[in-house]
Amino acid sequence: MGIDFQSKPTFPIPIVGSILFLLIFSAITSASRENTTTLTAYDVLQQYDFPVGLLPKGVVGYELDSSTGKFKAYLEDACTFSIESYELKYKSTITGVIRKDKISNLEGIEVKVFFLWLNIVTVTRDEGELQFSVGIASADFAVSNFYESPTCGCGFDCFNDFVQSS
Repeated sequence: MGIDFQSKPTFPIPIVGSILFLLIFSAITSASRENTTTLTAYDVLQQYDFPVGLLPKGVVGYELDSSTGKFKAYLEDACTFSIESYELKYKSTITGVIRKDKISNLEGIEVKVFFLWLNIVTVTRDEGELQFSVGIASADFAVSNFYESPTCGCGFDCFNDFVQSS
């Protein structure tokens, strides 16, 4: 009768190895999640060379198929505001196809021209200008007019309205 001084593990090695692997894998994936930032719809506009002001403040989500350029942007509610002499309406869902310097098949944005509401169907960037097309006509504006996003209800005059009503 001899005494066996070889120690035997209390847990089988495959189980300990699996537990260590899961702990390490979990730490790596949670660290990588913390380092990844989610792009906003405004960030996506900039990646395609458009200014953030094409969308009003308050976009709550978006979808983008980067292989086709098809996108959907979601506002909490429909949105209406005026900028200078233009009245604009944004539906709660805006769709289209985005490529560098061109948004086509646009749906969900309307502009009031005289007494008619017309759909803006295409936005094209040509260096420092943005061209907005309603199909039968188009208008050009400086890109610098769109560096800031308008606010639903008041456009860019929100502060002025607050000051005037005080």
